Amino acid sequence: MLIRDATPRDFPAIRAVIRHAFDRADEANLVEQLRDDGDVLCEFVAATDVALQGHILYSRLTIVRDGEPLEAAALAPVSVLPHFQRRGLGGDLIRAGNARCAELGCAAIIVLGHAEYYPRFGFSAAAAESLEAPFSGPHFMALELKAGALKASGRVRYAKAFGV
Repeated sequence: MLIRDATPRDFPAIRAVIRHAFDRADEANLVEQLRDDGDVLCEFVAATDVALQGHILYSRLTIVRDGEPLEAAALAPVSVLPHFQRRGLGGDLIRAGNARCAELGCAAIIVLGHAEYYPRFGFSAAAAESLEAPFSGPHFMALELKAGALKASGRVRYAKAFGV
């Protein structure tokens, strides 16, 4: 299994992976809108020589604090074909994506997801508590990539495709 950057040639297969993983098209439509809007920060696939088995996308996200923008990322979605779930593939994609976001200089990553899953990768609801966002609670989590980046409050600005 190889984790690599997604290419335009992968886009039809990515759509199929996402649809099968979520059993609906909403997340695949979100991915395509983020691409169309130019808001993709990074995007990876898990692939063999034959087919894609997983996908992850990080989009641009800004945290505005005292009128100053702090560049961050939104992790959404991470998708693995049902047959390949629970084998660590999603975790491999998350680790690769988080590392790329750190390389790109993001201050933090925000995710809205399973409260039992994402803390394995350093995400926590406590880290997101100071943020003003359309979401809150145990499923709204953050990971600081730059120490202290989330200590003060700030307003989260998602990419337009999220509709929030």
